[in-house]
Amino acid sequence: MDAARLPPFDVIQAALRKTTEYLAREVMSPTDAPPPWDAFEWSVARSTVAMQGIAVLLASRLRWRGPADWCAFLEEQRHHGRLRDERIGALLARIDRAARDAGLRVMALKGAALRSFDFYAAGERPMGDIDLLVAPAALGAVGTLVRGLGYVDAFTTRRHAVFEPCDKQPPIGYGEHVNNALKIEVHTAIAESLPVHEVDITADLTADLTADIAAGGAPGIVFYSSIDALMRHLLLHAAGNMRAHALRQIQLHDIALLAARMQPAEWQELLRASRSGEMPWWMLPPLRLTDRYYPQRIPAAVLAELEPQSPRGLRFAARRHSLTDVSWSNLRIHAFPGIAWSRSALEALQFIKSRVWPSQQALGELEMAETAMPQLRQVPWYGESHLRRIARWLTSRPPRVHTLCSVAAALASSDTPPVRPAAGR
Repeated sequence: MDAARLPPFDVIQAALRKTTEYLAREVMSPTDAPPPWDAFEWSVARSTVAMQGIAVLLASRLRWRGPADWCAFLEEQRHHGRLRDERIGALLARIDRAARDAGLRVMALKGAALRSFDFYAAGERPMGDIDLLVAPAALGAVGTLVRGLGYVDAFTTRRHAVFEPCDKQPPIGYGEHVNNALKIEVHTAIAESLPVHEVDITADLTADLTADIAAGGAPGIVFYSSIDALMRHLLLHAAGNMRAHALRQIQLHDIALLAARMQPAEWQELLRASRSGEMPWWMLPPLRLTDRYYPQRIPAAVLAELEPQSPRGLRFAARRHSLTDVSWSNLRIHAFPGIAWSRSALEALQFIKSRVWPSQQALGELEMAETAMPQLRQVPWYGESHLRRIARWLTSRPPRVHTLCSVAAALASSDTPPVRPAAGR
């Protein structure tokens, strides 16, 4: 369905909120009866679970059956999730062999690292890419290694170098598909801007990468040195996504599962200052949100210790924000998303300035996003001038491109008719 023919903004946002909040609870506490949704809401629900990364989890956990196209979608996602999981495992094995042959150490991050636990059945946790952390001096050699696996340079941002398969095809569908490209993202640092202050935890994660191979450090894929190091990274990534309203529920699920494995000493290690000397004030929002949707997984003492470290505005936001508010289910492009993460009035002003007068690098990354995902062009946003985007922030509620495209694709795959053209675009 053409995004220009979608229902009004308020109709879509209401359906996104209703389906997101209901299905988020179903992951943790399944009920016995399906929700009383209309055809439009069931279509949006398919988009919701794809964006939140929980389609296969629901396929395994739901006690009820919805409409036929809903059930078929979940089963299709389960099938593609399993096939894609095989592809991911095979690619990780190839990376490991190539790194060993080249005498390089690369750290498998986030989802790739979680595969070493028994948290998920095959295909339950979606992955659109494989993230690797490498020592800065090894970046060139690792780039050569990745190209040797049949990948080409896609683009480079402030955060990472992105590689795509040389035979990449246009994406299929709006959820998981075995044939969708599996990217490799190579990082030399792990940091997030919250909202402009950069929280860098690289030094807390890279001890294994800097080990002297000649002195006994084995080459190949290495993993986090401890469970609290992995949790530190999951929380920082979640914090960055919450700040940008780009969280996925699967991230909270990761945190909840890992939290259940942590011992008191590991929680204490997590709460210490980083090697840079900064206290983990930014951990409160992702942990509090996890606690809201996965009760009793986060120790109350941990939340109490973090509370006074966080800015007052952020503490308030963390208490009231829902998954919808800080995830891809939030349809609105906000002028200053995550300004509550500012720790001072000066930092808030710096953030506002960065949004109103973005750097050339930031504008260039928007252009790269449009080039990398041409399907986003069906919604006029990335191709507009920044001045025009500011005007739309002030005079209307511009819809988020990724979210609107996902909803449009879900509606196009069903027989649900649009209500009427969306207003305000």
